[in-house]
Amino acid sequence: MSERKWEMVVGLEVHCQLGTKTKLFCSCTTDGFGAPANSRVCPVCTGQPGVLPVLNRRAVELAFQAALALDCRLAPESIFARKNYFYPDLPKAYQISQYEEPFSRNGALETRVGDQIKRVRIHRIHLEEDAGKLLHEIGSEELDCSLVDFNRGGAPLIEIVTEPDIRSSEEAYAYLTALKEVLQYAGVSRCDMEKGEMRCDANVSLRPFGQEKFGTRAEIKNLNSFKGVREALDYEFRRQAELLESGGRVIQETRLWDASKMATFSMRSKEEAHDYRYFPDPDLVPLEADPAWLASLKAALPELPAARRARLTTRLGLSAYDADVLTGERAMAEFFEAAMSGQPAERAQPTAAFITNELRARLNGENISAAESRVKPSAVASIVGLVQSGVLSSKGAKEVFAEAWKSGEYSEDAVKRKFAQVSDEGQVMAWVKEALAANPQAADDLRGGKERAIGSIVGAVMKLSKGKANPGLVNKLIKEAVKN
Repeated sequence: MSERKWEMVVGLEVHCQLGTKTKLFCSCTTDGFGAPANSRVCPVCTGQPGVLPVLNRRAVELAFQAALALDCRLAPESIFARKNYFYPDLPKAYQISQYEEPFSRNGALETRVGDQIKRVRIHRIHLEEDAGKLLHEIGSEELDCSLVDFNRGGAPLIEIVTEPDIRSSEEAYAYLTALKEVLQYAGVSRCDMEKGEMRCDANVSLRPFGQEKFGTRAEIKNLNSFKGVREALDYEFRRQAELLESGGRVIQETRLWDASKMATFSMRSKEEAHDYRYFPDPDLVPLEADPAWLASLKAALPELPAARRARLTTRLGLSAYDADVLTGERAMAEFFEAAMSGQPAERAQPTAAFITNELRARLNGENISAAESRVKPSAVASIVGLVQSGVLSSKGAKEVFAEAWKSGEYSEDAVKRKFAQVSDEGQVMAWVKEALAANPQAADDLRGGKERAIGSIVGAVMKLSKGKANPGLVNKLIKEAVKN
């Protein structure tokens, strides 16, 4: 009943760490994940007296590339501001961010939910520095105090803020998936959520269906996975619906998602912008975007996921499923493109099938990307070609791939000598006759019209040939032999 009565309205705020080597305003390295606590810090990022920030040019380039990839309008001039609040992980007691004049606004990202295309508007993207990290436990040991690690403090972030266009947890999941793909393709970030390189906050409210006015929103923090976003939104919908239907009211607040309890919990009342006392940072000059520089950034953008999917389906005839799998990660798409280099278009579907099944299983099993594959794209192209030309059976191809994955080496000549299937009719017929003689009952059943009996005879032939007999030829010759 609640699902039919109430409409959920969601806006997402995604923080993405830019793929720079150093922090936003100092030369400290950004490789602090897993490093000893407070080993990647300096007087600038820890807010010592007398220091001045120096803007990282590469961070600006990546931020603008993200905005261009998301079809945003770029501002000719933007201003850095100080966002003032006190928290132990913020050593300066303010965060350098952008507020009234961010570098980009008014973008959009198309996503697909089932068969429906959903366009999510992007309100703004702005640059800011990350805060540190509070530690309340070390391993499984809970602490009786909180510790602060400033390694990620000062790391360059972009915050991507959507309009309240999302209406379900499925739409939110689809948007985040599409956003991650675009940011990875554009080379903006690795978006590794396990390392905190992509984090999400969700603003959620409910309103009766047909009502235009928005309800009171709650902001959910601590969402560190797409699955967590979906689960948190579903819970918050139920919580707010039950509250409204019982005569209560939703209050504007910040809530935390507890994945172990599958519930949100109140953290604090929700701040408004004026609570942060934003004002322009006096240590940083306005950021001006040179038109020629912007044109060079736009020209350098790669083919983005949606365009690549369209090309793979229309020009190469791939199924929508295979195109989605191949383009879900830039490294996987580039692996496929490399495997298809110099190959005829009719090889696209079998190559895609081999990659999405055999290669992807290996990658998932070791939690690595296609860029780290131990089998090169040229080897996959060779294996698929040998199957298409009848030299290798499907089973043989899997064995070849498994051996190549294990050793990291591949030689087409060696494969032909060791795994090539036998298609010589005389030799295969000899094995067929031997198999029929050894399985008289199956042979009689097959002659009597029991088609299933052919399976045991095929198995016997494959055993005699040590798996090298051409399966299609085996089936053909068995049927011919039982007729005579």
